Order: sequence, then C-alpha cells, then structure tokens
Amino acid sequence: MTDSFNAIVMEQSGDALTTAARRLREADLPEGDVTLRVEWSGLNYKDALVMDGNKGRLARNFPHVPGIDCAGEVTASTDARYRPGDRVICTGWRVGELHWGGYAQRARLSGDWLVPLPDGLTTRQAMAVGTAGLTAMLAVMELEKRGLTPAAADGPVLVTGAAGGLGSVAVMLLASLGYQVSAVTGRVEQTPYLESLGASRIIPRAELAEASAKPLEAEQWSGCVDSVGGTMLGRVLGQMRYGATVAACGLAGGPALQTTVLPFLLRGVTLAGIDSVMQPLENRRQAWDRIARQLPLDRLEAATETCKLADLPGRARDILAGRVRGRLVVDVNA
Repeated sequence: MTDSFNAIVMEQSGDALTTAARRLREADLPEGDVTLRVEWSGLNYKDALVMDGNKGRLARNFPHVPGIDCAGEVTASTDARYRPGDRVICTGWRVGELHWGGYAQRARLSGDWLVPLPDGLTTRQAMAVGTAGLTAMLAVMELEKRGLTPAAADGPVLVTGAAGGLGSVAVMLLASLGYQVSAVTGRVEQTPYLESLGASRIIPRAELAEASAKPLEAEQWSGCVDSVGGTMLGRVLGQMRYGATVAACGLAGGPALQTTVLPFLLRGVTLAGIDSVMQPLENRRQAWDRIARQLPLDRLEAATETCKLADLPGRARDILAGRVRGRLVVDVNA
C-alpha cells in the first residue's frame, strides 16, 4: 500500500478559498487512534455548504479535507475496540468540519466516532445511507418512541423534502414499516421516483410553502419527518393530528419558525429535534442495526448515484441548487 493518496483539499489565502484534488501522505493526516483505508464516502447538504464557499464557516482550519461521512477498512489502530481488517462507519462528531473528513483515500479518526459495519451492509450501501439516512432512521425511532405505530396511525405520515437524501430514505423506511406515506416535493416531475420508494401520495411543495392565516387547520398527519424547516414546518404543525409528533431534521427552508403555541396546547403536538452529529454510540448502533434489517436495499440502490472525488465541487453546487435526487455516494478510489 503506497504512502501517498488522493484527497480533496480546501485551502484559504486571505479571503480566497480553493478546493481541489491533491496528493497527500499519511504523515499529513491529523491525530487519531484509528487509521482507515476509505472505500466510500457520501455527499450531504452540509458537505455542499462546506465546499461551496464554506457557508456558515463550518470548516475553521486550513488546509482541510471535507466529507462528513466515510466507511472503510481499518489499517492501523491503538484503540482496543478495532483491529486491522475491521470495516467501520464514521458519521458526525464534526468530522469534515473541525476534523479532516472522508473525501480522501485515507482517514485518521478517533475510535469513539466509529461504528462497526453491521452485518448485511457493504461499505457502499452504508454510505448510500450516510448521515442523511442515519438521521432519517433516528427520526423514525423518535416517532416510535412517542407512540407512533402502523396500527396506531390514524392518518398518513408526512415526509417533507422527500426527493432529497434524507427525505428519500425516510420514505423508504416508513413505507417498509407499513405506514401510509405522503411525500412533499418541489419537483413534481419526481412523482414516479417517490412512488417507487413507497409514497402513496405526492404533495406539491406550493401547497405547504405559504404560512396559513389560521394557527390550526384540519388534522391530517399522524406523524412527520421534516427536513425543510422554516415556513413549511410552521404550516405542518398546524395540521398534525392530536398527540402527533414532528421530527425536525433540517433547515433547507430556513431556521426561522412561524407558528403559535396552539398546536402544542390544544392538540398536544410534539416538536422533537433530531441531531445525528453528537448522537451517543448506543443509539447509533441501534439505528444502524435497524437500517441493515429494515431498509429496502433494492430501493436504496435505485435512489443512489455514484460520483468521483474530482466531481465533488460541481456536485456540491448541484445539491445546493436542488438538482440532486436521492443519495450521492463517492467512490474515493475511482
């Protein structure tokens, strides 16, 4: 195994930020107790923010290797939990932001950030899930924790931003678990795609994009996985059935929330925030185990596109512009 490897490296000089493919050596890697031969990574909305001008200053130190996800084979470890040859997944923990990430053929990470690859998944499939899919699974688990079951659901479960990565996996999971799924999208041309994932009703984004003059509307949804936030989240809260939960996982529609306390006081609605970055290890293990057992891998494959390291800057712009459907996996060795 050669000591040099390919990586996407971001560098800053004054106000100028460049992102380009470079050759690095293992001596360049940051500190950590587990070294990986990265096999696959993924492209998430947060990755796009980092690579397209470092929006929100998510990356703080340069040079920097982005990529909040990676999966691969352990090549060296001083952590007793991992040995060379083990295959592992890394998501969250500010990797790809404050610590060098997965857009490289090698990575050095803390063992505390890793999860063993579950039986039944390849490293490519794990990155087709990635942070987006892990977050979707955590959202479904939160809805279940608060009483939602297929038998108890007295209406469909809503998924917003359904054609994106998180939304696509949420639709697949909920449909495979037996829920009736309504999918919100701004891309109605993706209707056949969303139906292939298991959605039974497609709702154009325009129907929920404007704030309602009424703080409460007719009760419709027995649960919701929301990846949009903003005005849409406020609108959805006023349409939830009594005692229902909204799992909030994103802010593509902005961080401001326009609502009143009435959904919470008069209908007992719960707004539950879903964080996948600092999620405890046991919750991650449980989520990945369920993904391996319950996510329809044929549907996941149909919702997944492959790109190369060199493609990433352009694909980052695509994802921010809403031109990416489903999940993008990154073959770092192509």
